[in-house]
Amino acid sequence: MSLSDDQRAEIAEQRDARAETRRAVAPGLEARLYEVLPVLDHGFVRAIDYMGDDEAIVQAARVSYGRGTKAARNDEGLIRYLMRHWHSTPFEMCEIKLHVKLPIFIARQWIRHRTANVNEYSARYSILDKEYYIPAAENLAAQSNTNRQGRGDVLSGHEAQRVLDLLRGDAEQTYAHYEEMLSDDGKEGLSRELARMNLTLNTYTQWYWKTDLHNLFHFLRLRADAHAQYEIRVYADAICELTKAWVPMAYAAFEDYRLGAANLSGPAMAAIRQMLDGEDVTQENSGMSAGEWREVMGALGRSI
Repeated sequence: MSLSDDQRAEIAEQRDARAETRRAVAPGLEARLYEVLPVLDHGFVRAIDYMGDDEAIVQAARVSYGRGTKAARNDEGLIRYLMRHWHSTPFEMCEIKLHVKLPIFIARQWIRHRTANVNEYSARYSILDKEYYIPAAENLAAQSNTNRQGRGDVLSGHEAQRVLDLLRGDAEQTYAHYEEMLSDDGKEGLSRELARMNLTLNTYTQWYWKTDLHNLFHFLRLRADAHAQYEIRVYADAICELTKAWVPMAYAAFEDYRLGAANLSGPAMAAIRQMLDGEDVTQENSGMSAGEWREVMGALGRSI
């Protein structure tokens, strides 16, 4: 990831700025504000602003007017209770605003989470930089034979190089044509809003993305999961790092009851009870589909 001198100067100025406030502040995230967390080859995540902290969650749940009315361990216990029982509104009292630079194809996947406020860099008014995502060779994989949305075996050798050459060559060519269509060297160029349609989906875009903590946790539960697409998962991992610094109690509960947990259906619970009673349970007599059976056995660490 490369930043221009102007961008580095702006980030340094933002991180050096100080303001007096009566608002609650989260020291962990204060130390990370405006910091650039590199993601992929040219992308990044930055925390720009936030509202609330762990105590804001507790205060909203108790609807109290004072801070620190209970011991810290009671606050943590309440947060864990709220997370464990899927109480969402207290977590909605906290918000965060992120600046994200990401490939367009990941942005289109990300925007499916419709519970945030988004303002994206406009290629109607500005010219996109010549930056596009080229995967590392170890992240090139064939289509999975069992999962229509997933990857299979990693490509290697000549085939991997062929794919990388195609990706790089297509991006280079379409960006060159983009510049040519915008050119005003002795002739009138095509409008920016039309010229942009020629660019490949691995071209980088940027946006400001603001969401509350409840919806952020929902995003992270899906996108920080090991089964999520790698290119969006690494962004989720970076956001996890910021969220842990922001609301450490809430994030610890999220790790325990969402990231490190599994949701089980009625048939799955019945099958587990039978197993504990020493009964022989198979997919055929469990009442579960083959797909659910694989998921449950995987969650239990059992091979099938």
